[in-house]
Amino acid sequence: MIDWDVARRTAGRFSGTGPEIGEAEAAEAVAQLRELADEAGGPVREYTGLVADDPGPALVVDRRRWTEANLATFESLMDPVVDKLTAGRGAGPVGRAVGSRISGAEVGGLLAFMSSRVLGQFDPFWDGPAGEPGRLLLVAPNIVQVEQKLGVDPRDFRAWVCLHEETHRVQFTAVPWMRGHVRSLLDRFIEATDVGSEAMNRFLGDATDAVIKSVKGEGDVSLGSLFQNEEQRELVAQVTGVMSLLEGHADVVMDGVGPEVVPSVATIRRRFDQRRQGQGALDRLLRRLLGLEAKMRQYRDGAAFVRGVEKQVGLEGFNAVWAEPANLPTAAEILDPDAWVRRVHA
Repeated sequence: MIDWDVARRTAGRFSGTGPEIGEAEAAEAVAQLRELADEAGGPVREYTGLVADDPGPALVVDRRRWTEANLATFESLMDPVVDKLTAGRGAGPVGRAVGSRISGAEVGGLLAFMSSRVLGQFDPFWDGPAGEPGRLLLVAPNIVQVEQKLGVDPRDFRAWVCLHEETHRVQFTAVPWMRGHVRSLLDRFIEATDVGSEAMNRFLGDATDAVIKSVKGEGDVSLGSLFQNEEQRELVAQVTGVMSLLEGHADVVMDGVGPEVVPSVATIRRRFDQRRQGQGALDRLLRRLLGLEAKMRQYRDGAAFVRGVEKQVGLEGFNAVWAEPANLPTAAEILDPDAWVRRVHA
């Protein structure tokens, strides 16, 4: 169904290399990112009150390596749905080969697009050779490119990014059930996938309509949101609540650790947010269709939720969110912190 080798070649071909800098400057950036990622653990644990095992080293990668890492995770996560899609299909070997290459090129193209925008990532579903739960990736060329465009202090910006990603690592390693809970939601979403001809035809028609409206600036619907049945929409609402919490919490931490670690944090945040809003029309269209606009809302809404809860019940009261899955906010509660406080701290 998906030719992963084609996906890797496509992603590698179109991901690009990033800004042109000297070899010595590149080596210095890589070394500093490793150092700052290692140093981020202490401030994050002190600020959040979450205690995790000592992490393994962060992997500082280029765009190609980032796409390869994510394709490996995608392949693992997609195996069940690919099996479901191919079960009972009568296409001949030629048809399957052609279709799998097309799908592989599409997946590779998507990863190539993303590879120029991602600064860092914690992958909770990767199992290391020594049993490490997850791995932290920092995409060096993108970090250097953005710090140059923003005109901010390189060391401060790199430390700021490391704080965000280290917070994600702590969320998944200090909260023992988080990884399994998120994986179970994804597994249930895949299990609920409707691959019947009626669902596929409906998706194709709705997708065409969504693209036309987005081009005209009349819609804000991602393609992924169209390919969902009622059960999946309920699961997406749960995932949205969790991801908004995690992203918003990481944003609060990266800003809240503050001037002692990142002296120019206020300037960085202001310019970074301005850059998010100043993308071109084509970039905004792609973001809408790929669901990245919704991702940006997760940062904003999640951060407002965290600050709203801490204002009422303090850090200790907020940290009740990590006690058990039942304490996670719903998508509705993310927009209404008072409702979460009433439910959990009643």
